[in-house]
Amino acid sequence: MEPLGAGDPVRLGPYRLLGVLGAGGMGKVYFGRDDGGRTAAVKVLLPELAHDPNLAQRFVREAHTAQAVTSSGVARVLNAMSEDGNRPWIATEFLTGPTLDDAVRRHGPFGADGVRALAASLAATLGEIHAAGLVHRDLKPANIVLTSDGPRVIDFGIARPEHGLTLTTTGQVPATPGYGAPEQVLGRRVGPAADVFSLGAVLAYAATGQRAFDGTHVAAVQYEVVHGEARLDGVPDELRRLIAPCLAKDPALRPTPEQIAGAFAPPRGADRVWRKGPLAQDIARRGNEAERQAATVIGQEPGTGPSRRRVLRASLAAGGALAATGGATGAWWLMRGESLPPPGTARNAQPLSPLSTQSGTPPDPLWGPLPVAAQAVDGVVTTPLPLLDVVVFAAKEGGLAARLTADGKEKWRLPGTVPAAGLVALPGNRFVTGGPGGGLLCFEASTSKRLWTVAADTHRILAADASAVYLVTRDGRLRAVDTSTRKVRWTVALEQTALRSPGSKAAPGARAAAGPDRLVVCGAYGTVFAVDTATGATVWEVVSQARSAVQPLVVGDAVYLGGRTLKGLNIRTGTELWDPTDAKEPPKEDSGGWGPPVRYGESLWAMDGTAMTQARLATGVPTPNGSAVHGPLPHIPLVVQARTVFAVEGEGQGVSAYSAFNGKRFWTWSPESRGVWAMAGAGNRLFTVNSWKLTALPVVD
Repeated sequence: MEPLGAGDPVRLGPYRLLGVLGAGGMGKVYFGRDDGGRTAAVKVLLPELAHDPNLAQRFVREAHTAQAVTSSGVARVLNAMSEDGNRPWIATEFLTGPTLDDAVRRHGPFGADGVRALAASLAATLGEIHAAGLVHRDLKPANIVLTSDGPRVIDFGIARPEHGLTLTTTGQVPATPGYGAPEQVLGRRVGPAADVFSLGAVLAYAATGQRAFDGTHVAAVQYEVVHGEARLDGVPDELRRLIAPCLAKDPALRPTPEQIAGAFAPPRGADRVWRKGPLAQDIARRGNEAERQAATVIGQEPGTGPSRRRVLRASLAAGGALAATGGATGAWWLMRGESLPPPGTARNAQPLSPLSTQSGTPPDPLWGPLPVAAQAVDGVVTTPLPLLDVVVFAAKEGGLAARLTADGKEKWRLPGTVPAAGLVALPGNRFVTGGPGGGLLCFEASTSKRLWTVAADTHRILAADASAVYLVTRDGRLRAVDTSTRKVRWTVALEQTALRSPGSKAAPGARAAAGPDRLVVCGAYGTVFAVDTATGATVWEVVSQARSAVQPLVVGDAVYLGGRTLKGLNIRTGTELWDPTDAKEPPKEDSGGWGPPVRYGESLWAMDGTAMTQARLATGVPTPNGSAVHGPLPHIPLVVQARTVFAVEGEGQGVSAYSAFNGKRFWTWSPESRGVWAMAGAGNRLFTVNSWKLTALPVVD
């Protein structure tokens, strides 16, 4: 919250104004409190716009529209009037929780139960909005506020009776790009089904942290909405089957809110994410801070104590969060007309510095550096593992430790573990690591509670899927451990050097990725093979794909490989999806070949010797985009977060951020210490290990 300026009103109607929550090209939203102590968000048109009868009528209509909805799932309108017939204002319920946009940025995507609960609640609210004869028309993550009682829908600035047409002036977008339905984009008649489409896009974002429809500019996004396919590859299967129908191009094929509420109903007894865990704590903290700041300002008598401006700024410096509500009751409407915000960007997102990736200046670390242990087996460094609100890593004192992703505060320690064996995530916010004597240990990430132990003769954990963990035994065999029965499913013997490196740093141990019915392994000397996850039988093999192990990438029924060529294969059969000779010429042998590919949308990014190259997912043909890097370091996996690809530079240069759209380098972060690098990303944060020090960097779009 910003302090009031010289031109700001001190009182509107019964509300004493305490600060500015948000401002845009059309007006401001103030934090107000009446004489009875009740808080409100007070929205006011700018004086120069209040004389425009069309804008004034639209403004007043928003209040009347919102008052027609009696649902507990919307922010209530408390009062509205035209002050002296000149400056109309609306007072709405002040919600101290974060927007869904902010919550996903700060805490990461929701789990399956959280998405189900969110969907059921929002669908019920939409049903009540439609029952009032209205269509919201602008449902998006920034227009959903999460409170301790559940999600609340805000901003009825462009809501209409369902029989009404979209009313916009030249150059205006009728709804937020990427969330508005195809019929809105095309300017056709809009009904309740348009809100269902928006809900589907919202749920996809909540489940993945990424937009279902994306592009470099508004027109590109709108084209994808009308003609493209929604990007739901990161959505869990159980949710994808429910979300996809909401995003049907034909409004008649979309389910009703009532059908959605029934289909998404969370399991009995499932916790709502806004009632438990870090998000609940965030909501409670914001509410307490809002009350404290309001009380502090009201307690200052004129002429005594610090100034109003100093009080507000001191409150913010102490960790205040009124601005983090994002002007939750309508500041977004006042800010329309701006350019399309980047995917996942929340206004006033708390933990992120307000830097542009175009600045060339790296953002300040969120926290760190913190010392970590030098853990590696077969030349493979133990990479930090982010899981919801914590990041797990090898502690310098031994065993494992976890820090909160938001501020780096210690959450727990786990002695008696062997992190050098690897850290691999399991569904349900769980992870596995090694234990003494070759044990395989499973823990709950948030609490460090041990869930089970299996005597698996573990040397190094390779990968996991929903039903099994795949590992290398101490005698070099490949083994699958069933996570339901907690018994060894199968063990297969392979060539002596297939999985374990004999010690050369140039030949790290095997890398693997699990996919539908297959485990794809790139061996220590570059031969790739796939085994049946049910039996361990080898199904197909590619000899000498690389000179050493390169991490495979699984996307649906396809697997993509780096190495001597960039290659796409059917994961079940091993048949080529596209001819690698159509792709860019292979890198020179002394450059190390293609590094492990990562996916962004419908493209792949991979290190190509000393260059970053983008290739089309469907064909393998490189795009004109790309960027030179200080290489070669092709075998340190790239990390994709938001619209950014992160790459470790060679020659001690540090880590650089590149545009995932065009390969342009945004910035390079070069810590003073130089050494072994590892990277991981989650929740729009980048976690780096350099010279055995862990640092968290924000992802700034």
